[in-house]
Amino acid sequence: MSMLTLAIDTAANFCSACLYDTATRSVLSSEERDIGRGHAEQLMDVVSTAMRESGREFADLGQVAVSVGPGSFTGIRVGVAAARGFALALGIPAVGVTTLEAIADGALSASGNKAVTVAIGGGRGQVFMQSFGKDGVALTEPEAFDETEAGKAVPQQIGLLAGNAAADLGKRLARPVEISPIGGATGAIEAFARLCGNSGRAPVPLYLRGADAKPQDAFALPRAEGGPVGAGR
Repeated sequence: MSMLTLAIDTAANFCSACLYDTATRSVLSSEERDIGRGHAEQLMDVVSTAMRESGREFADLGQVAVSVGPGSFTGIRVGVAAARGFALALGIPAVGVTTLEAIADGALSASGNKAVTVAIGGGRGQVFMQSFGKDGVALTEPEAFDETEAGKAVPQQIGLLAGNAAADLGKRLARPVEISPIGGATGAIEAFARLCGNSGRAPVPLYLRGADAKPQDAFALPRAEGGPVGAGR
């Protein structure tokens, strides 16, 4: 059965949204901006652009997928608040997908049948990590490790490392492993849309450590004629 998914990712530098058709497994439209900061100010315009280019209406949406982290504390908060707002306004479910799952999805698609450990920089000398089998099923829970101890947390069956901390992690291993070209702090926006059908996770932030940023002011999503609109700050 066809379902139109709006996917949102604000967990890292990018502020991204896409419209994904589950029946055809295709991206109808996407908008991605590498902004670093200011996700609250730009997210609604990003979503509006993706909606406009898809030729669909907010009323056509069947679910919302959102990156729940780990990543930027403030960015995660903005995305999750937006997803919850859309879900409430439209009466549709919101589903959380982690950045680690999305990166693993891209790495496994690009590199074939190798189990993968995803590692992304967590700041303060930490690495956020999770390992997945070659079928994409999680082998470990997402966890924060000290950079100097992270290598000990990589299971023996892992043959691939992905994420922006993968190269450094590989240097700490006593055995050779492949470094995936999927080397960002988050996954492709369409990965969040694809994976939400298997997630079943509520849109609850996954920080893995305490906040390192002051939360932005309230992020509201008032109802407006023709669909929800947002107001940053």
